[in-house]
Amino acid sequence: MADETTWRISQLTDWLNAVMASSLGGEIWVEGEISNLQRSAAGHVYFTLVERDESTERARSAPSTLAVTLFDWHKTNVNRHLKRTGGNVRMGDGVRVRIRGTVEIYAARSQLQLKMTGIDPVFTLGSLAAERARLLATLQAEALLDANRSLGAPALPLRLALVTSVGSAAHADALHELSNAGIGFEITVVDARVQGADAPESLIAALGEAELLDPDLIVLVRGGGARTDLVAFDDEGVARAIATCPVPVWVGLGHETDRTVADEVAQRSLKTPTACAGAVVDAVALAVDRLERCWEAVLDTTDDALRSAAQRLSLGAARVGTSTEADLRRADRALIAAAFRISGRAVATLDDTARTLDTATALLAAAPSRIIAGELAGLDAFDDLVRAYDPATALARGWSITRTASGELATAAGVRPGDELVTTVADGTIRSTVDSQGPDR
Repeated sequence: MADETTWRISQLTDWLNAVMASSLGGEIWVEGEISNLQRSAAGHVYFTLVERDESTERARSAPSTLAVTLFDWHKTNVNRHLKRTGGNVRMGDGVRVRIRGTVEIYAARSQLQLKMTGIDPVFTLGSLAAERARLLATLQAEALLDANRSLGAPALPLRLALVTSVGSAAHADALHELSNAGIGFEITVVDARVQGADAPESLIAALGEAELLDPDLIVLVRGGGARTDLVAFDDEGVARAIATCPVPVWVGLGHETDRTVADEVAQRSLKTPTACAGAVVDAVALAVDRLERCWEAVLDTTDDALRSAAQRLSLGAARVGTSTEADLRRADRALIAAAFRISGRAVATLDDTARTLDTATALLAAAPSRIIAGELAGLDAFDDLVRAYDPATALARGWSITRTASGELATAAGVRPGDELVTTVADGTIRSTVDSQGPDR
């Protein structure tokens, strides 16, 4: 007959813990990716260790997870191990780690957990390096490693899209450097998460937003920290967003020793946000200097051309002056010769005119007596004609002239019965009144 012993939950939990301790032989090493890391007020650290295995069927289902607890009294030992790497490893979401501890059932939740007591920072750094090398090889094979760099540096980067965590030291440092340069930058700040599990997605979205602004340059900066704080900048999605961006991207990630994949695919990589902003200022200053030197060259060339033209003009003026003086002398001689010719012609003309005048004078002297005699004969004939047509002569022959009272010559059609008429005869005037009038019969 089967054992019908009834177990209490605590008994079962204790038994399972004893079995695991006996089977595992104490502490073990477990690797995975940190997720949902939290710190309590008491100094304890809690997070979930996630196994992401994209090469297996489990990638299509929920990943395997293990709850981890790092008590404050063990944290000191863990931090000591981390410091041995020079601060390059920091526990945070998205960081792949190899940790040591004991596995047990947490009775309050009946949950399997690992009580962490140690960490292997070399594993983390090696894992990061291996993943970084794999991604760089992939990008190289796809010709994306130099894609952004091939765009060419902007000639005068004045319109900037600054991608960073708003309110961070990196944000302040970059703006301070740009603002103090005395250059009229047009800066648009695009906020993004730069650390943590959701940082890659946030950075990709921010880069896309910055691209839509059509700036001259995208400046991507974050402050310093542990090497593991830069995990988001080794993310493949972020790397591809930078590599395929049609706008040049300059990065300053605040890490003096290591380079991320973002550093490799960006057009330029600077050590700090301040250095990155300073490089932008230097680029503008260099462009302005080139423009000034070009302008000075234009002025020098213009001055040389003007001096050369002035010299040619002076030589031409000298030649023209010499030629003009000779022309004037020739013209003067020609004018004198013409004057002599004209003078000779004038004398000859005057002599001819004098002879003509003498002839005309002689003719005029003989003409008056003949003309006067002819004119007197004409006057006598005209006098006879005037006397023949004199009204007095006609009146003496018996003619009369009748006028109206107003002095107008009277006609039968121009008078009316009762009109007064005045008739002039040879020896006086006769007044009469019209009784009737009518046409001749």
